[in-house]
Parts: sequence; structure tokens; C-alpha cells
Amino acid sequence: MCFHPWSDLTLPLMSLPEIRAVIDAWAELATDLGASYPWVQIFENKGAMMGCSNPHPHCQVWASSFLPNEACLEDRMQRQHLSQHGVPMLLEYAEQEARRKERLVVENADWLVVVPYWATWPYQTLLLPRRHVCRLQDLSGSERDSLASIMQRLLIKYDNLFEVSFPYSMGWHGAPTGPYLEEDCKHWQLHAHYYPPLLRSATVRKFMVGYEMLAQVQRDLTPEQAAERLRSLPEVHYKKRAEEP
Repeated sequence: MCFHPWSDLTLPLMSLPEIRAVIDAWAELATDLGASYPWVQIFENKGAMMGCSNPHPHCQVWASSFLPNEACLEDRMQRQHLSQHGVPMLLEYAEQEARRKERLVVENADWLVVVPYWATWPYQTLLLPRRHVCRLQDLSGSERDSLASIMQRLLIKYDNLFEVSFPYSMGWHGAPTGPYLEEDCKHWQLHAHYYPPLLRSATVRKFMVGYEMLAQVQRDLTPEQAAERLRSLPEVHYKKRAEEP
């Protein structure tokens, strides 16, 4: 699914109405495909570093007749947490991160973005709603507007970090669909993962190799350090700053 008619316009450089149109299209696809398929995976691979062969900014949508491994794991852990604590796990987590603020990157009335404490990629982030929402298509109009805003703010900060069109893989996770629409899925909380590979510059990336593949993932900077660096970046895109007189 292409984001815009222009082949050189990425999400952080698009207007808020244009980003809102992308969100509406995601929700429509999730509804249409979710009527039949248990799992609808919306994701974006941005940049050649993430294996993107088509330079026109776009995302992909895969629908499967089964729950993939990550979905199964998230389903099990969120179900277990709700059973034990009586509150959705990621809703409680968002509330805790909003209070602590040390891993917070950006926030607004409906959303927040954090570098999660379990992050393995240097500037990995998690986008969370403040209220209990199971699926992308359940968002209200105002929540979609504020989602467009917070996505733009996050992605501008990403681009500004090394003044480059920041590569990443991102994707949405929400409650399963298809036959699961008839089941109780209140343990689920909608969220989006962002996994960017860049570490020290526009050309120096993190590699998950050697010890990290065979033993344990290592962090090059703490989640708190990554959040502070992203948080301190301006929210005007570096290309637009360059155009100012």
C-alpha cells in the first residue's frame, strides 16, 4: 500500500491529513481482511538497510489463516497478566511509563511513545494508546488524528537523529480477528513496534551477530539514554529547517 502519490515523500514529511488517510486505510484493511483471517499484519520496512527494494514509501499487509509466533506469545502473556492482575498488561505498562517519564520520547492526550525497558535495538520504540483499545479499527476519529500527530513527531525525531531518512521496520499488533472476533479479547492492547537499526551515525548500524545470536542480546546504550537523546531532538524536520531563511 503506497502512502502518497509522490515517490520521495516519507511519512515524517507528509501532512497530518495525509498521515490520517494512511491510518484510515490501515483500519479499513484490518476490518476487511479481519472479517475472514485470524491475523492481519500491517508493517513497513523503510529504507534499503531494512531490505526495502521499492523506494516509493509504502507498507505491506499480510493476512494469515493462523496466529504467527509473535502473536501467539503476546496473546498468551497478555491473557496471563489480565488473569493475574485484572488489568491489561500494556495499559498498565503505559501508565507506569507515563508516570516515570525516564523512557518517554513523545506523548499527547491519547498516545505515548517509549523506549521499552526490554529494547534490544538502539532506538527501538513502542507506541501505545492511553485508553484500552484492542484493535486499530476501534480507534475514534480524534484518536486517529492524535495518532497521526504523534507518529509524525516520532518519525521527525528519528530522521533528525542522524539527519537521514531513518530506516526501520515497524508494525501493528492488536487483538486477533476472524473467528476471534466472537471471543473475549479484552486482554489485548493495541500497540506498534518500531525497530530501527542505526547505532552511531547514518551509516553505522547495529548487527545482531555472534554472541547476540548465540547467547544473549547486548545493548549499546540504555533505554533511558536512547529516550533522552530522542526526546531532546527538535520536532521540525531537518530538511524543513534547512529551507528556512
